[in-house]
Amino acid sequence: MDIKDKRIDSGKAFDWGRTSEEYARFRDIYPEEFYRKIVDRGLCTEGQNVLDLGTGTGVLPRNMYRFGAKWTGTDISPEQIEQAKILADQAGMDIDFRSVSAEDIEGEDGTYDVITACQCFWYFDHDKVMPKLAALLKPGGKLLILYMAWLPFEDPIAAASEELVLKYSPKWSGGREKRHPIWIPDVAYEFFDMEDHEEYDIKVPFTRETWNGRMKACRGVGASLTDDEIRSWEEEHRALLARIAPDEFEVLHYAALAVLKRKD
Repeated sequence: MDIKDKRIDSGKAFDWGRTSEEYARFRDIYPEEFYRKIVDRGLCTEGQNVLDLGTGTGVLPRNMYRFGAKWTGTDISPEQIEQAKILADQAGMDIDFRSVSAEDIEGEDGTYDVITACQCFWYFDHDKVMPKLAALLKPGGKLLILYMAWLPFEDPIAAASEELVLKYSPKWSGGREKRHPIWIPDVAYEFFDMEDHEEYDIKVPFTRETWNGRMKACRGVGASLTDDEIRSWEEEHRALLARIAPDEFEVLHYAALAVLKRKD
């Protein structure tokens, strides 16, 4: 499913379904600290009913399943949901995955204790989504927004890989990140209060193979380039990594979270 949004990549079309297999293999990369920051806030734990928006291949619910919450994961891409189901079934996890956009989610009011949105919040039509999420949450329910990005101005491997993405996708708006709190649209504050936020540095381990796969599975490459462009990009990227990267290395990222509490 092609997605076009003038806010993203100057409106260039992308389709996460085209990179779902690589996404499943190479984008399950959040370190343990990322999940502990959530649990330490009493979120997504036993006895809670959690809805994960933009779940992709189910990275968040699959990794947090051990903490005991009941999970539902939704994503606009049926190919992503297919991979999520495969991985959850292989792990013996009972997670309800559904292919539906955040704007079209339906459910009874007061269904969820927590709603999560990891690496996807900026894609939503917030005027439509925010009142819907507030209604789906129970009184006192929380909206947890999560994000992680490499820091190209501080990490040389990230910088070099990012420049190669921009060579092939000059309109890609997913790079050149610096540390900052997660952006929250004004409309959110009609329905939620900001309860907590945190930004912190985190080093993520990779090999040349897994970093190549992670970069290939980004929006600026696998989700938007033609097959010929992807092959050319990957050939150049592998050669680049052979020159500048050891067999194993860490890439400096920052992670961020924001906890919004439903107004009651």
